[in-house]
Amino acid sequence: MTRPLLGIVACAREFEDEPIHRVIDRYLRAPAQWSGVDVVLVPVLGDLADQRNLARRLDGLLLTGSTSNVEGHHYGAPHDHGPFDPERDATSLTLARVMLDAGRPVFGVCRGFQELNVVFGGTLRHLDPAAQALHHAPAGVDIDAMFAHGHAVTPVPGGVVAGALGTAPILVNSVHFQAVDRLGAGLTAEAHADDGLAEAFSATVGSAQLLAVQWHPEWDADRNPQSRWFFTALGAAMGAGASAAD
Repeated sequence: MTRPLLGIVACAREFEDEPIHRVIDRYLRAPAQWSGVDVVLVPVLGDLADQRNLARRLDGLLLTGSTSNVEGHHYGAPHDHGPFDPERDATSLTLARVMLDAGRPVFGVCRGFQELNVVFGGTLRHLDPAAQALHHAPAGVDIDAMFAHGHAVTPVPGGVVAGALGTAPILVNSVHFQAVDRLGAGLTAEAHADDGLAEAFSATVGSAQLLAVQWHPEWDADRNPQSRWFFTALGAAMGAGASAAD
């Protein structure tokens, strides 16, 4: 039986004075291990790629986190805080909608969470300094300390996250300066931080499932069952059946 194929959108970067398309390793390994799927990188070629052709070939799409932010003109903001990645915007915002229209599931993490909110007409905002203290580690720490920074989120009763993890607050890692301002039309909030920020949402678009979280389940899925659940849910939405054994 052929395993489902998950597309993972890359970011545009410079390496040795040339543009490259990259995905951080943990975003590939977590679904490969816990979703029961095979993964393939989607380069950020914008209009050079036939997005509908891609949607026919992929069984699901994952929009990852990134150090870049979505450019403000995509959601009506006159300006916003960089860094930006317009090549990724040009691919991810279009491909996500095409995938959903084709009945394929789309999941998002951090930047991917923010991208999907924009796809549904929502807006984003840059956190003020007081909120940044809750949602991001102090400047200058190493990557382990950055991802060790966390806060509680409370799942919404009756929602997808609560159905899987319960309604008690859960501790998630938090590495972001940009956040949802107005939730997009058709999206259902699934969890909130103590300051009221939406930290997860879901939607059903025809036969397609959408789930996105502001935190980073890929960071510790190998040792945290609550993070691992995100990838189990992704595999189930893609029809992967049982995910890899614990």
